[in-house]
Amino acid sequence: MDKKTAKKRLHILVISQYFHPETFRINNMAAEWVKRGYKVTVLTGIPNYPMGKFFDGYGYFHRRREKWNGVEVIRIPIVPRGSCSIGMAANYISFVLSGWWWMVSNNVHADLVFTYEVSPMTQALIGCWYARKYHIPHFLYVQDLWPENVEAVTGIRNPLVINPINSMVDYIYKHTDQIFTTSQSFADAIINRKVPVGKRKVHYWPQYAEEFSKPLKRKRIPDDGIFYIVFTGNIGKAQGLDILPKAAEKFSNSNIRFVIVGDGRYQKQFEAEIKKRGVADRFIMVPRQPAEVVPSILSCCDAAFLSFADTPLWKKTIPAKLQSYMACGMPIIAAAKGETRRIINEAGCGICCDIGDSSALVKAIQEMLKTDLVNMGKNSRAYCERFFDKNKLMDQMDKYIAFEIQRDIRGVNQ
Repeated sequence: MDKKTAKKRLHILVISQYFHPETFRINNMAAEWVKRGYKVTVLTGIPNYPMGKFFDGYGYFHRRREKWNGVEVIRIPIVPRGSCSIGMAANYISFVLSGWWWMVSNNVHADLVFTYEVSPMTQALIGCWYARKYHIPHFLYVQDLWPENVEAVTGIRNPLVINPINSMVDYIYKHTDQIFTTSQSFADAIINRKVPVGKRKVHYWPQYAEEFSKPLKRKRIPDDGIFYIVFTGNIGKAQGLDILPKAAEKFSNSNIRFVIVGDGRYQKQFEAEIKKRGVADRFIMVPRQPAEVVPSILSCCDAAFLSFADTPLWKKTIPAKLQSYMACGMPIIAAAKGETRRIINEAGCGICCDIGDSSALVKAIQEMLKTDLVNMGKNSRAYCERFFDKNKLMDQMDKYIAFEIQRDIRGVNQ
């Protein structure tokens, strides 16, 4: 059997609580695997992120199985997130319980299971159980560190809560063959846990920019003299967007506009803060858009913005939007520390200020107004092509998969 035939017959089961039409990188990864000849099945929930209610056309009795871009999608029943912490907890728990029942009763036989872990980490339990049942390799892609993420988002640090979570995470890492992380800091944190995780199975594998993320010709013709700063994605507390209304209030320059594209649980509070500070005329709110539309929106703006809430965890985080901004050749303004600031400074593609410091953000924007934006944009794209190229990264993943499958076959034959 040649390698091409073997690859075509390889079946990857993806465990991800979120999948299309929810907007996450795993959508593109799964479709790419299909293009590369793999058979791909995704076990996911009924879409409800980030607003907490089921998307139109989906429900307990609607579109529970479908095919998308060649990917077989199985949707297990979950409780929607809602708008409170109790709803979110029920959402997390229900996915694991439904996943366990599916794992026990399913007739899907994959060759490798790949867990795409954005919070909650609990979903990785399903991948561990499935891999153990069928004696196949388990890959885990860590987007959110636990319990650090729980502490950062909820403020909970009580050992009665955190210690059981730590034990669960230790179990997951132990029952995972290869662990991939979105930043080197994440990899270091996993390797250096109290319960040791073998260095050889932990890899920094950054998120890539999808192929549709590319520089487009500037569309604002004629130029209206306004400097547009765009943010795209989830509007949550973790994004630290409260810095923007505070900065807008400090600006004497009326030619600054913030374009906010997205939605989320913090959106109502964010809009209330904008109104409270009397700066509604400086904000343009755009509903969440398909990922494929974002480059077109970016091309209408002068710079892209990202920020975090001020917690130690976000210093280790590289948000997916950074790769998207860079792939589109955008100059970047960031209220960020750690990994994100390092990349922007290394690339020479933007200006950073301290998290939560609205006065420093005003200065950063004023500095950006005097900067060679064209050169910054070119630096942004060049760095992305060098370090976040989709084909290069997916080729690497192919090699990890082939190695693990061959090792598994050798183990069975011994």
